[in-house]
Amino acid sequence: MSEQQSETEHFNSSWQQQLAEAFNNIEDLCHYLHLPQDILPVSAAAGRRFPLRVPLSFAASMEKGNPHDPLLRQVLPVNDELLAHPGFSADPVGDLQAATEFGVLHKYQSRVLFINTGSCAINCRYCFRRNFPYADLQLSKQKEDAAIRYIEQNPGISEAILSGGDPLVLNDARLSRLIQQLGRIKHLKRIRIHSRLPVVLPARITEALIDTLRQSPAQIILVIHCNHANEINERVISACAALKNNGITLFNQSVLLRGVNDTAEQLCELSERLFSHGIIPYYLHLLDQAIGTGHFEVCEQEALTLMRQVQAILPGYLVPKLVKEVAGMASKQYVLNDASGYR
Repeated sequence: MSEQQSETEHFNSSWQQQLAEAFNNIEDLCHYLHLPQDILPVSAAAGRRFPLRVPLSFAASMEKGNPHDPLLRQVLPVNDELLAHPGFSADPVGDLQAATEFGVLHKYQSRVLFINTGSCAINCRYCFRRNFPYADLQLSKQKEDAAIRYIEQNPGISEAILSGGDPLVLNDARLSRLIQQLGRIKHLKRIRIHSRLPVVLPARITEALIDTLRQSPAQIILVIHCNHANEINERVISACAALKNNGITLFNQSVLLRGVNDTAEQLCELSERLFSHGIIPYYLHLLDQAIGTGHFEVCEQEALTLMRQVQAILPGYLVPKLVKEVAGMASKQYVLNDASGYR
């Protein structure tokens, strides 16, 4: 069977099968991309600390033979992950101090965040939760019930955020149960889902999932995570169109990453491509300083320079908010030179 026939068969299979067939070793990924390992700074040690995991649907958008591909850089374990960087920690955004005994993170007054699962469809090398103790904090059925009661007893909470890991890795039955339970809480206005799956495993956006989201008593917002315009292939476009056409509000958040999207041209192309498919550019995050991610960091001053360039090119509604997360603060912090904007 040819490589093209094999890919066609793969993409016709269920999302669960596609997830099970994701690349999980460096050799196979490099072979698929026609890249000899000796021209890449790959690190088996980094891969043992944080395993490689890449669905074919994401790898298929990489340029074969290009060792500097911006999508490849996001997923390939490299030697730089083993370097120590001052100020980088295992819990850079203060998740652990915000964890309640009821199984939710309550950092911000009106929002609570559920760590629904520790699983993802892809292991992004810059992940701020790559060292997270999921076994202690992800929601079991018992903790999930306690989390629902916690929201019921706190009328100031207007939004529940499903996170992880990636909440769309959960099966439809569990997602449906949780969304229906949340939707019955009168003071809860919105359910926000943060997911990379529409981009890295678009087969997950099935009719059954859309029915689950559409039947929610609360408004559903889906925040996808896309860092580079090349990630938006035809399968991603189709999945996002299905969501949009069924009343799901779509936003995107990105992380500013050295060697991936750290030019004004790349950021503008991403915003234009997102918006052309009904996805609103929402946040551009400065890197959360998690151990093993320092080689991706773009400093604040350079980020501000980039945003001035982006603002000069794009209309305001296509310019994502440049933000950083600071442990203990009441909200994400806008990165600005002054109160009036990017100047």
